[in-house]
Amino acid sequence: MSSAEPVIRFERARKEYPDGTVAVRELDLEVYEHEMLVLVGPSGCGKSTTLRMANRLVELTSGRVLVKGEDIALSDPVALRRRIGYVIQNVGLFPHRTVGQNVGTVPALLGWDARRTRDRTAELLELVGLEPGVYSQRYPHQLSGGERQRVGVARALAADPPVLLMDEPFGSVDPAGRRRLQQEFWRIQRELGTTVMLVTHDIDEAVRLGDRIAVFSRGGKLEQLADAVTLLARPAPGMVTDFVGAGRAVRLLAIGELAIGDLESVPDGGSPSAGPVAPRLAPEAPLRLGSRLDDAFAALAASGGQAAPVSGDGGAVVGQLTPDGLLAALRRMTAQLPDLADDTAARTTG
Repeated sequence: MSSAEPVIRFERARKEYPDGTVAVRELDLEVYEHEMLVLVGPSGCGKSTTLRMANRLVELTSGRVLVKGEDIALSDPVALRRRIGYVIQNVGLFPHRTVGQNVGTVPALLGWDARRTRDRTAELLELVGLEPGVYSQRYPHQLSGGERQRVGVARALAADPPVLLMDEPFGSVDPAGRRRLQQEFWRIQRELGTTVMLVTHDIDEAVRLGDRIAVFSRGGKLEQLADAVTLLARPAPGMVTDFVGAGRAVRLLAIGELAIGDLESVPDGGSPSAGPVAPRLAPEAPLRLGSRLDDAFAALAASGGQAAPVSGDGGAVVGQLTPDGLLAALRRMTAQLPDLADDTAARTTG
């Protein structure tokens, strides 16, 4: 994926338990700076074990894990965990501490002064959509599940870690809240540029969030490593194809984005318009350039098959989307994919 040095590198990493169970087998995997790499697969495939190898919550049987070029086996595990953010499904907030105190946990352990910790806490609560003046003094039991998860993300980001590890972070939230949290976290990660490894069993979540997706099979074998479009359009034969499922085209809609080339011009007085139409039409546009294609599909369905207007960054309508345009957008997404043989050869090389 990149010629740059990876932030995390697994080199022939293996975890075998005393009873002979192999959780992860000879894993070679690299995670690059600013990337969100998602590990996905069925229960018992070793994805959470892989994640926990990166902060030594699970010790390797053999092989190495390097974080920013340093062999973590030579690091103090407590110091290592203080500089790697970690978010789990049930958050693990301290119930007897306020939201502000929870977020400030790691900065306090690192010796930050009170003002610096307070300022950082307020900054992060705002980032995750929680008003500091309202939430800082609340306790975890006074929050909804989604709010607790937001606090967990803020706490993990408090010391500006180079790596954020997330294990089923949205699994305990209701479906509607889960989608909102996914969108919010995607925005935060893009804004901050944090390097993220995220574990999920949900293929929809994986392709919606991941820059690349690593698909594991039972016994800890990496089956395919690819970007979301490649994974959906060209899944490796066998286990990956079965796991991704038959709804691949629908999932492509969820990750594709509208581009100007997908649109037709808007008729102006019965004639095709050569450029953007008047800004007065912008409030009527339900779609914007960059909207996800599943939202575009919903807009077309709601319009009864009529073309849907699309606005640009300035708010003016810049074109209209037709059903043919939506199909063209899907073709655009998959037009530059490598041959399956090339993709299969690259599964474990990124």
